[in-house]
Amino acid sequence: MVSILAIALVVILLYQLSKVGRRPKGCPPGPPTLPLIGNLHLMPKKQGHLQFQKWADEYGPIYSLVLGTQIMIVLSSDLAVKDLLDKRSGIYSSRPDMYLGQDITSGGFRMVLMEYGERWRIQRGIVHNSLNIKASRTYVPYQDLESKAMLLGFLEDPSQFFNHIRRYTNSISTQMIFGFRTLDIHDPKLERLIHGFEKWSEIAGSQSAALLDVFPILRHLPDFLLPVKKYARELHAKEYDLFVGHYLEAKRKLKEGKAKPCICADIVRAQDEMKFSDGAAGYLSGTLLEAGSDTSASTLIGFIQALLIFPEVSALAQAELDRVCGDRIPDLNDLPNLPYIRGCIKESLRWMPTAILGVPHAVIRDDEYSGYHIPKGAGVMLNVWAIHNDPSRHPDPRRFDPSRWIHNTQTSAESANNADASKRDQFVFGAGRRLCQGIHIADGNLFLAISRLLWAFDIRRSVNKFTGKEIIPDMEDLTEGLVVCPNLFSADIKPRNSLKAEIIRSEWKKTMELLDDDLQWKSVPEGLVWRDYEPLDTEEI
Repeated sequence: MVSILAIALVVILLYQLSKVGRRPKGCPPGPPTLPLIGNLHLMPKKQGHLQFQKWADEYGPIYSLVLGTQIMIVLSSDLAVKDLLDKRSGIYSSRPDMYLGQDITSGGFRMVLMEYGERWRIQRGIVHNSLNIKASRTYVPYQDLESKAMLLGFLEDPSQFFNHIRRYTNSISTQMIFGFRTLDIHDPKLERLIHGFEKWSEIAGSQSAALLDVFPILRHLPDFLLPVKKYARELHAKEYDLFVGHYLEAKRKLKEGKAKPCICADIVRAQDEMKFSDGAAGYLSGTLLEAGSDTSASTLIGFIQALLIFPEVSALAQAELDRVCGDRIPDLNDLPNLPYIRGCIKESLRWMPTAILGVPHAVIRDDEYSGYHIPKGAGVMLNVWAIHNDPSRHPDPRRFDPSRWIHNTQTSAESANNADASKRDQFVFGAGRRLCQGIHIADGNLFLAISRLLWAFDIRRSVNKFTGKEIIPDMEDLTEGLVVCPNLFSADIKPRNSLKAEIIRSEWKKTMELLDDDLQWKSVPEGLVWRDYEPLDTEEI
């Protein structure tokens, strides 16, 4: 009897194993599979976005990959994204299990990778009121001040333009979230944030991470056989120290009445009420800082790269700025009169998308679409790169051409919510209920930076001192991971004339009147949406 039962169990096990790696019946088409591993052997080590685009060309706008025990549905058309991630967001808003990226490197705290559920909804609700369109308009003083500080940095030390851009977006974010400015391009906490995010992105998008997701049994291997897990834990310890350290400092100052109003005031109040941990609160504020600092910065770096590859863009943009602004520094009121600059923003987000393959969604129940079966638990990838480089949407897609948007007046949020999928300009900010909440802030950051940099500076190719030839950056030379950015490149950046250089210095001198001796705000700009932190009384608790 025992032997019969053992044989039956072996047969069942072998039958179950025989299905691993196979494409389930009815699933969208995809590349041929191998037993057990499915398509894992085909997954690229580098520049995965190019391979995912090739598969879209071969298998169509919706295809599937079999990754061991997991199914990944890849959406490579605007219509499929609209139909599933937007219109059926009730079942397409979760995340697949990302063991290394979420459980180990993030301690399970990272909101962007959380499964859809009550915990995620609570965290999203905490920050919603601080990041909506009405709130975003109140942060303009922060954006105005930091963009002028960035101009001064470009004027005084143009070789550090990567770092000036990163400080710009980071300082806007630290003011919104924690209530303080980031002053130095070499601020140790800023450098730790940039390094940590880059390494987390690499780990979360690595082959090792994918292997542990599709074969969970491998997670039990000891660290000496799986050194990436040990490294991920070490990275988490450093990240936790940075994020929670920022939060606890803001929390202390808020409770002492010494902090400027900021998003942390809402987080502290929610923590008082719901009793979640400092780790959860720290990661909520820290990953907001991470998102606000990195995506816009990488987009702006991509824009600088585009200017060097396509120099005609600068000439057209500067002609428009000169016509509308003259010798006056641009501001947000000029946006309606600067269609080519608006096109530069849209084209930057399309041409060098930072979330190049999106962050995978997961479907929470079986579904049917276009005659295909989409099984419960499948990952669903938004193939951003393929959609952005679809020649039927964007002719000559690798050309940076702001004029393709000359009649498109939509904001990024309006575009994302357009009922006509073909009229959405780009997909960097995600889709459905996972659409980035900072989308309104990002639009303002990009407009002020792009318009003011082009108004003030000529951005040209560096010259190789040995050959005398201009150096043209390689548009395909990107970092690897879930989120990408151009690798380091050089540029020759100079003020367009002495008058504009003087205006930059004059504007910064006037701005300094708003700051104290520590170069922090003397008082809170009028109109900010946050109330001061007020502890809950006993009855409220």
